[in-house]
Amino acid sequence: MTKKAAPSEIRIVGGQWKRSKLPVLDAPGLRPTPDRVRETLFNWLMFQAGGSLAGWRVIDAFAGTGALGWEAASRGAQALLVEREAALVAALHRVKERLQADHVQIRRADGVAALQSAAPDSVDLVFLDPPFGGALLAPALAAAARCVRAAGFVYAESDAALDDDALHALGLTALRHRKAGQVHAHLLQKMLQESTLP
Repeated sequence: MTKKAAPSEIRIVGGQWKRSKLPVLDAPGLRPTPDRVRETLFNWLMFQAGGSLAGWRVIDAFAGTGALGWEAASRGAQALLVEREAALVAALHRVKERLQADHVQIRRADGVAALQSAAPDSVDLVFLDPPFGGALLAPALAAAARCVRAAGFVYAESDAALDDDALHALGLTALRHRKAGQVHAHLLQKMLQESTLP
């Protein structure tokens, strides 16, 4: 069975930039989140957010094409797109210029390090879609759990379902899980800490 060729472009599925094209470069490990998965994810998020992401602070930690970050920004979020590959960073800057996306920042950096350097409880939503087969997801989840606010959200893609006990140890709980092909999509929420009385 031949492997399905990656698309050369994808489209933003909602918000002010709906149907705007995003280039998909031929880069190792680049695996854009499919349109249908993004549409489902943002239906989940818009329900949780009461219909708007305006004012939300978002980090797309392994941006690649930036599809997840652009989708959030298209719906009003302040987004930081983090990517370490120079060619992908250059493509992100071209998209930012074309969309005149002043509320989007682009940083060439390691995704885990960028999350670790973010202030605790300072982010509303983190997207984690690292290349499969590596060891990036576990440290990225730990860093995301630290920087996301109480009751904030983490979206994670992986090639296997995430373990509930491991998530709970990080202070995260799974709200939604969907399998699409080989991709497991998880919407996680940071649990509220129970106050302790003296």
